[in-house]
Amino acid sequence: VQLQASGGGSVQPGGSLRLSCVASGNIFDIKAMGWYRQAPGKQGELIARIRSGGDTNYADSVKGRFTISRDYARMTLYLDMNDLKPEDTAVYYCDADVQTGYGEPPYEFRGQGTLVTVSS
Repeated sequence: VQLQASGGGSVQPGGSLRLSCVASGNIFDIKAMGWYRQAPGKQGELIARIRSGGDTNYADSVKGRFTISRDYARMTLYLDMNDLKPEDTAVYYCDADVQTGYGEPPYEFRGQGTLVTVSS
């Protein structure tokens, strides 16, 4: 299973970015997907998660500013980030709970990250 994240970059405070993550490989079903970020010198944080039924959860730090969504047909996860702040600077990783076969339990996979830098 591969998770390829993209869309990171440098933006000024108050700006917006859209991250994407494409899942590929031996995938029978994806139970949930999410975005995890790791800032320098800080503990990693799961900031947004979406389940196969569409239920979403957000960390308080991004609630109201970030929106997670998923295109099931394209096996792509998105994160729309608005009103970005310097404290949002981090490497953002895509997570997925993937079932690789019928009756198999889901396993968690994490892809390579994409760097988001927010500064003036």
